[in-house]
Amino acid sequence: MASREPTVLQFFPSSTSLSAKVHPVVIFNICDCYVRRPDQAERVIGTLLGSISPDGTVEIRNSYAVPHNESSDQVALDIDYHHNMLTSHQKVNPKEVIVGWYSTGFGVSGGSALIHDFYSREVANPVHLTVDTGFRNGEASIKAFVSVNLSLGDRQIAAQFQEIPLDLRMIEAERVGFDILKTTMVDKVPNDLEGMEASMERLLALIDDVYKYVDNVVERRVAPDNKIGRFISDTVNSIPKISPAAFDKLVNDSLQDHLLLLYLSSLTRTQLSLAEKLNTAAQIL
Repeated sequence: MASREPTVLQFFPSSTSLSAKVHPVVIFNICDCYVRRPDQAERVIGTLLGSISPDGTVEIRNSYAVPHNESSDQVALDIDYHHNMLTSHQKVNPKEVIVGWYSTGFGVSGGSALIHDFYSREVANPVHLTVDTGFRNGEASIKAFVSVNLSLGDRQIAAQFQEIPLDLRMIEAERVGFDILKTTMVDKVPNDLEGMEASMERLLALIDDVYKYVDNVVERRVAPDNKIGRFISDTVNSIPKISPAAFDKLVNDSLQDHLLLLYLSSLTRTQLSLAEKLNTAAQIL
């Protein structure tokens, strides 16, 4: 009697070590779509656009929301709207292609596998980006996942979401705006001077952390890390050699130029407002 071969449970990991890099405008766009969502919608989903580098880095540059309806066991996407938006975006940025999809909320939800299956037909190995728009504990949990298949013999029985490295880099102006998103209530948007003050306070805190780390290494309270040491050395060497007097003059000149621009823009707004009122009065008379 011929013996039957045992059925093997197979786990197929991602063939390429992927990582993702997301631009801040994508996060801002997702948060804006979440604020403007329909009243009955619990979350927002949408398409991610960007490019894929040869080394496996997925760069996410743009996004748009896709209308959908979902229940406990099914999800319905507006596929026609998705394709129309994709066509419109590619007319402006033809190099941007679909790289995945996003959803708001904390982590992967029950219907994510169904939506991911649709985007798997749009692009090979799509990235799933989750954005916690609730900003729990004052922080935004932003994660990226890819799907890996779990098969029993020749039959696929499940899909598992595996987290991949995500790089979220911002310039200082974008960082200030991102920090404002974390607060539930703000009296006003900070101006440039207030933003500069917040940046300097953060810089001083980072310098203090580096000073404490170096001091702990010198006093042998912490084991030295060569990577951190080289990074600190490269950072110090990148600082231009300039005297304190010349640095103060540079900052003051830049600040005066900025204040002059603010003053001229205020005068321009006043002149336009007066001209509009005079023009209205002349039409009435």
